[in-house]
Amino acid sequence: MDAEKKSSSRTLLLSVLLSAPGPLILGIGLTVGRSSTQISDFTRRTAELLALIAAFVIYTVTNRRGDMDDARKAALERKGNLFTGAIMCISGLCMLLLTLLSGREDKGNVIPALIVAFLGVVANTIFWRRYTVLFRRQGNAILGVQARLYGAKSAVDICVTAALAAVLLFPGTRAADLIDRVGSVLVAGYMVWCGIRTIKENSFLKNP
Repeated sequence: MDAEKKSSSRTLLLSVLLSAPGPLILGIGLTVGRSSTQISDFTRRTAELLALIAAFVIYTVTNRRGDMDDARKAALERKGNLFTGAIMCISGLCMLLLTLLSGREDKGNVIPALIVAFLGVVANTIFWRRYTVLFRRQGNAILGVQARLYGAKSAVDICVTAALAAVLLFPGTRAADLIDRVGSVLVAGYMVWCGIRTIKENSFLKNP
């Protein structure tokens, strides 16, 4: 594996390592907070972690072996991207269902989720720019999907941060509940849209 590909592999691994604590922290946070956006964000981050692990494994396998033919490599990359798209769609639909079934009860403490979301804005923006540069240099399909994923993740984390901040600053109000639900729906919509787009693009690739 050459230096450029090693750099991409390290970036993917770092993405996995930095994303891993998110679901754990949010899962613990759910014991004290019950915001719709918080529950949706936990589901989203868990799904994205699985997708990142799959992307890292496939990229490493397809680029470590120098004797792998292009057709086999393209097939593995396509399967990885289809897996990512399927996870996004399933998690998005689950989030939407959770939002529709949730009531207007007290949202509890959303501070842990708010901190994770704010840090997500910073980290995801950095990774979005990094993956964009790597994709332009290599043209690798896995890196291209990650660039799109992180660009959308940055935008969604901004929405999540705003929604949870409203719940924290205006607890128990109708406005906070509305913003919380809208934030959850936006997260769910992003997951489904990004998932469908990824599946469509990879489904129409020619089979090797």
